[in-house]
Amino acid sequence: MALRARFTTTETPPVASKAEPRPMEAESVSQSFSHCKSVTAYPTRPPHKPEIVIATITKVSDHGAYVTLDEYNGIQGFLHVSEIAPGWVRKVSRYVKENEKKVLLVKKVQANRGEIDLSLKQISKDQRKKKLLDVKRFEKEQGILKNIQEKAKLSTKQIEAIEDQLLSKYDSVYDAIVDIATKNKESLEKLEISEEIKTVIEDISSKIKLPTVEIRGILELSNNKSDGVEVIRKILLDIIKENRDSKIEISYIGAPKYRLSIIAQDFKTAEKILKPIIEKIEKDTKKQGGEFKFTREESKKTGEG
Repeated sequence: MALRARFTTTETPPVASKAEPRPMEAESVSQSFSHCKSVTAYPTRPPHKPEIVIATITKVSDHGAYVTLDEYNGIQGFLHVSEIAPGWVRKVSRYVKENEKKVLLVKKVQANRGEIDLSLKQISKDQRKKKLLDVKRFEKEQGILKNIQEKAKLSTKQIEAIEDQLLSKYDSVYDAIVDIATKNKESLEKLEISEEIKTVIEDISSKIKLPTVEIRGILELSNNKSDGVEVIRKILLDIIKENRDSKIEISYIGAPKYRLSIIAQDFKTAEKILKPIIEKIEKDTKKQGGEFKFTREESKKTGEG
């Protein structure tokens, strides 16, 4: 089964750099793009500058490394020694090894000669992380589509038509599945497909682990009354009871500190839940003659997005 790839290219502003002479090698990398075998799972065009790509190292030499571009049907590219790392690279094999995968920047493309010059040193940690996340998400999407195709017994043409429908309404197949998993039939009704296929998609969506975020902070609560501990305990228990529909956790750290954690689908939703909770805890604590303080901790994503 061939499922079509729809990569959103990650780009970075071009960085000025002196052109490096291509080393004279017996094995030429000037393979024409037109000679590359076409596979529907990959873009048929060559990459463009300054696209960020995933590449597999195929040969390491003193002058650099030859690679194949994973998202472009194995088109060859070249990573010059001067673009591997800042400063002088004494031994190329210390930085790249055969069969290793790297996130690289496309520096120069000569389509008529089939030459692609790449850079490793101009890729930042954030760019690398984002690219790998994009690839991971794409692989998930292909798995979802394959699952739908097999369970609904669809042809390649039929699954591609469903993919087109999803992409006409969402930025990606993954976004569509997450929306269906969240809103269920409401989102499915927008699709012009049979009820049987809708049931299959609904079933698959219900098993998807939704992306989540966590925001949290430290509550410092004190009350000098004889029953001060019970007063604070009741205030916190009431918060949990009043917010049963939200994923809230309050854990005891050590007097007078408690950790408040809220998990939601996105940061906006989490903040919307947090605000009235903090306001109520502060109001109820001070009403009972206690002291209140809340300190935010670093927020984080707890699921893939």
